[in-house]
Amino acid sequence: MKDPAMTNARVIMHIDMNAFFASVEQQANPELRGKPIAVTGAGHRTVITTSSYEARAFGVKTGMAVWEAKRCCPQLIIVTGDNRKYTYTSSRIMRMMQDYTPLVEVFSIDEAFMDVSHSLALFGSAETIAHQLKARIRHNFGITCSVGIAPNKLLAKLASDMQKPDGLTIIKPEDVKRLMERMPIQELCGIGKKTQRQLNMMSIYTCRELGRCDEERLTRKFGIVGRRLKLMGQGIDNSPVIPEELQDEVKSVGHSMTLERDISHPDDIRRFLLQLSEMVGSRARRYNVSGKTVSLYIRYADFFTNLGRQTTVHDYINLSSDIYSTTLSILDSIELEQPIRLMGISLSNLKHQAAQLPLFEEDRKKQLATQAMDSINQKFGSMSVTYGNLVNGREKRGSFVISPAWRPDGIRNVDVK
Repeated sequence: MKDPAMTNARVIMHIDMNAFFASVEQQANPELRGKPIAVTGAGHRTVITTSSYEARAFGVKTGMAVWEAKRCCPQLIIVTGDNRKYTYTSSRIMRMMQDYTPLVEVFSIDEAFMDVSHSLALFGSAETIAHQLKARIRHNFGITCSVGIAPNKLLAKLASDMQKPDGLTIIKPEDVKRLMERMPIQELCGIGKKTQRQLNMMSIYTCRELGRCDEERLTRKFGIVGRRLKLMGQGIDNSPVIPEELQDEVKSVGHSMTLERDISHPDDIRRFLLQLSEMVGSRARRYNVSGKTVSLYIRYADFFTNLGRQTTVHDYINLSSDIYSTTLSILDSIELEQPIRLMGISLSNLKHQAAQLPLFEEDRKKQLATQAMDSINQKFGSMSVTYGNLVNGREKRGSFVISPAWRPDGIRNVDVK
């Protein structure tokens, strides 16, 4: 009997832009090319969102405080992130991919999957497509990307990580079993540090060990995810590449914010939560969705300790005030142990809703006022009109460099990270 991973006739590509934000900045400003740079948010005291490969050579890493990064690399150039520049470049690159196949699935602002299984007759091979795409991206945008080609999405993502920057790696079906023998489990997309620790406690360190683990044992530990983990260990992934227009309804709406300074005072925390609630609510209303589950995510000042809580309310909500009050109730259940560096809010368990005015007068006034705010902010820019609580704190607003989880339409499957 043939291994399922060997009988998969699909040809999947994963394209990952190299140091995307930093590369875009270097291309926009020739004086930055070849120099160690780091992209941060708008504040004078924030963290590194990404850095150029020149900076990474000195040990500069994502999540570092600026002072830490400059200690590693004294000549480091700090560049304030420009979201419009990144979204514009990303959207154009994603459209370029559609020249080769309609099956393009945006994975984040700087990476996407392509199913080119039915494009080979026209273009010759996936490798040819990869070389053409890499050349066009370099010519049009002056940046590089790494490409992985494999029988499925899991392996294509793994392949694109193998040679960076500007790499091209092909995993052939006949090589999958040998490749997975010694592959550390943490190299697989979807196995984070928490899952890795749990698997290590089960004496599972390699994909070979994961793939051979008893499925019932994994299911007892991880629930329905257990079977998925076992298949991942075998290099098996049957998930399709789904273009945006064919995807299911929105799963969640979220926004996270890296703060300019560590905060611990309740008033500061509440002000930033109100700001995040307005961003999430505005985005949800723009797409006519409301949700019942609100999640709060916090990362402490050490940037390694994370905690998250969620609650499900009785009615579907999308007004910023409702999201805010629900978030405050979650916050009240948390005993904060350190100052906060990053916060995020997401709204999930969603449904689409038709626009209609509430029955009661007070609720109607609140909704009409919200609609007026949304209209002005969409025309003149986010937060042009906001709550009075935020006016005096505008100089303390958080960093607005887009999270890597962002997608061009700004809403689908945006996790708070």
